[in-house]
Formats: sequence, C-alpha cells, structure tokens
Amino acid sequence: MIYINSVSILRLAVLVPESSALPKYLQTAELLIREIAAGRLADGARLPPERDMAGEMDVSVGTLRKALNDLADKGLLDRIQGSGNYVRHRADAAGIYAFFRLELIEGGGLPTADLLSVDRLEKPSDLPAFGASSEGHRIRRLRRLSGRPAALEEIWLDVAWAETMRREDLLDSLYYYYRTRLGLWIARAEDRIGVDGVPDWAVENFDPAPGTPAGFIERWGRTNEGAIAEFSRTWFDPTVARYIARMR
Repeated sequence: MIYINSVSILRLAVLVPESSALPKYLQTAELLIREIAAGRLADGARLPPERDMAGEMDVSVGTLRKALNDLADKGLLDRIQGSGNYVRHRADAAGIYAFFRLELIEGGGLPTADLLSVDRLEKPSDLPAFGASSEGHRIRRLRRLSGRPAALEEIWLDVAWAETMRREDLLDSLYYYYRTRLGLWIARAEDRIGVDGVPDWAVENFDPAPGTPAGFIERWGRTNEGAIAEFSRTWFDPTVARYIARMR
C-alpha cells in the first residue's frame, strides 16, 4: 500500500476572483484529477486523513469531501469506510479540463486564467473559415498553472453562439462556460503544435518577450455535429509548461 505522507503538491497556490472562478470544490476536484492523470498521485495510494488534507489544501473539510465525492463518481477514488480514500487511475475519466493539454514541467497544475480582454469584432482574414457569422468574440487571457504564468490565449467564438459576452460572466474554463451558459458542447478538438513568436499584446508577467519563439498551439473546437464553433491560438512558455496528450 502507498500512503501519501504529504500533499503539499496539492496546495491551491492562488486564489482567483469569485466572479471568474469555478466553485471551490470543482477547483479542488480538478486539481486532484490532473495530479492523478500526471501520475503524481499513484494508483492505489491512500490519501491522508481528510482534515489534514483539507488544511494542506486550504479548503474546508466540507469542500474537500464534495470534491472527493466528485472523484468517486468519476471512478477515480475508492472511499472505504473506516479505511480511507484510495486513488484509482482510469484512462477514460475526464474532468472539466480534459481538453486542456498544458501541464507544469513537473506535471499537473491547476489551470486558472487572467482575463485580458473580450471584444466583438469582424473575424480577421488570418483566421480559418469557421462558424455562420462574419463576427466573433475575441477573448485574450493569461493562463496560469497553479499560479505560475504559463501561456497566452487568443480564443475566437462565433457570434452565432452568443450575441453578447460579458467579462464578469466568463469562467476559468471556457468549455464549462459554453456548456452551462450557452448550451454549447465542444465535443472534440484538433490541435496543431508548432513554434511561433510571442504576440505583441503579451503582458509583462509572461516571461518570454514579444517576438521570442515559444510553443504554439492552434485549435479547432467542434460541436457534436462536427461544426467548428471556436478557433484558438495559444503561446506557451516552454520553461514552465509542456503539451501533453495521453492516449486512451
């Protein structure tokens, strides 16, 4: 049996504004899911007592238990009365960030986002053709992994899915926002990985300067019907994050 004596790797490293944050229990569950997927919580490991774990993660015991119940529902945890909570790896278990492919170099990391801008614009000519409208909502964000600036994102959502988009309504997980607020499910995505210069709108706390080569991801997000609803571009700092695709 593997027993985890310390869960310091699970500490929620940054608090994000409540207006943009997922519920705390979902943040906690998603952090654990990503740690399990990265192998930082081993299959069969027994988690520490819930009160100790809640204190280490800076959440209430009630929040932690709700998160652990979410993991149990996904088949990622065995909760044995009188014995403890045991990690179970499942290749087909998916969390809210199942489509988010960036991890810290050492693995895992809770994704959060600093929203930089939201604008409704004519789609520029350098975007691929997608969607029913000539306009899109352009969302620019700084992505963090457990508080560390890791990537810049520029996301375009076709206006046909939402006439307006308010900053205060957006969540750290856009796919969760699409699903719960817009009724839009991104069922699959195509990623193309390469290298590109950091854009000129980069913020100061993203270390690679504008023009510096960085990891680059282009993504086409498709609905269940196969229509492209969203296109995005991501520049990531290769000294902080890596792109991971785990085969099922």
